[in-house]
Amino acid sequence: MGPALRYLGSVCGRARGIFPGGFSAARTPASGKSRLLCQGGRRASTSSFDIVIIGGGIVGLASARALILRHPALSIGVLEKEKDLAVHQTGHNSGVIHSGIYYKPESLKAKLCVQGAALIYEYCNQKGISYKQCGKLIVAVEQEEIPRLQALYERGLQNGVQGLRLIQQEDIKKKEPYCRGLMAIDCPYTGIVDYRQVALSFAKDFQEAGGSILTSFEVEDIEMARESPSRSKDGMKYPIVIRNTKGEEVQCQYVVTCAGLYSDRISELSGCNPNPRIVPFRGDYLVLKPEKRYLVKGNIYPVPDSRFPFLGVHFTPRMDGNIWLGPNAVLAFKREGYRPFDFSARDIMDIIIKSGLIKLVFQNFSYGVNEIYKACFLSATVKHLQKFIPEITISDILRRPGFDPWVGKIPWRRKWQSTPGLLPGKSHGQRSLVGTGHGVTKSRKQLS
Repeated sequence: MGPALRYLGSVCGRARGIFPGGFSAARTPASGKSRLLCQGGRRASTSSFDIVIIGGGIVGLASARALILRHPALSIGVLEKEKDLAVHQTGHNSGVIHSGIYYKPESLKAKLCVQGAALIYEYCNQKGISYKQCGKLIVAVEQEEIPRLQALYERGLQNGVQGLRLIQQEDIKKKEPYCRGLMAIDCPYTGIVDYRQVALSFAKDFQEAGGSILTSFEVEDIEMARESPSRSKDGMKYPIVIRNTKGEEVQCQYVVTCAGLYSDRISELSGCNPNPRIVPFRGDYLVLKPEKRYLVKGNIYPVPDSRFPFLGVHFTPRMDGNIWLGPNAVLAFKREGYRPFDFSARDIMDIIIKSGLIKLVFQNFSYGVNEIYKACFLSATVKHLQKFIPEITISDILRRPGFDPWVGKIPWRRKWQSTPGLLPGKSHGQRSLVGTGHGVTKSRKQLS
């Protein structure tokens, strides 16, 4: 299959040049096994599309929405393996709207994070989606952290982050009365939102524009259609066949993969490079008791250490009024393992054999042991939290109900190496250092 498919890189950048218009109406669905969430105003077939997006999380739905709004003549479908949309990374994150301070200046990630924050506020205002622009303090509690804090402030200015200020102890108290620190970056543009609500709004926009969403469609194989007398027309027009675990098929001209925690595997199915591989880490959060929520007004973050791909334990307000404390980043034994003892033999073997995790562990052994220790013993996490808010005690916190934290994806190359400035910069639910497995697939024959 590999030689038959070609990776183009970005559907949006090439759409005008390679997607023809004026497609004829397609057939009605032949099978009702996979659930059709919607079928838009146009007669789009559930078995043949011009473009198929694999993945019904926020990235896939945003991609689908953007494509159909720019190219309304195309038939576009979204395939999601779960019965509902946005239930994994999109629905398991801290909900922070980051401002773009962390990324290397002039990098694409820096530009997208700054632009994305502005766009998400604008979109929420248009759609009436609740959010809180509660701000964030990045606080230095040790003298040795101040040079890193000042460098981060300069980086934020270069990235064009709005409203940044370096503030001293007295101003920290004005923003967060119970927080202690030597110096802090005041980032008022940071906010919080329910990203699943945003994703479902994207889905609604997509549906109303004529898009189709098929749930309970777990992709198992992607291949070129075999031409035959009975299917030669579809074989020429829709040369790519996507098959699910039930044996159902969808045909299309282009495939955009936005498969989140499975982006490397779906990329490989489409004939593309599976690297960097996904290594799942579970973020264990604690919750501040309701009667102690007054201790925290907005986001409070530590000064990040560029040696590690995590932002450290922090205080995060939620849209439901809760205050999350954490996370401790712990290796997960299953890609969608939201509980400590969730296990997948295949996922574990992939981590051991195909990723660069072993090298990472040896290079950062003490850091990893410390994260596991804090996850197991509340007193260790509380001791770290007290560096910022001394009034917090172990009796003020609870483990999250159901112990159901998010699982983030950390893509590692087989030969892992630290990359300066590579720090997470969206919500932690999208905890991705590198976008992977997102691309367009098309037959070589059509491209020639």
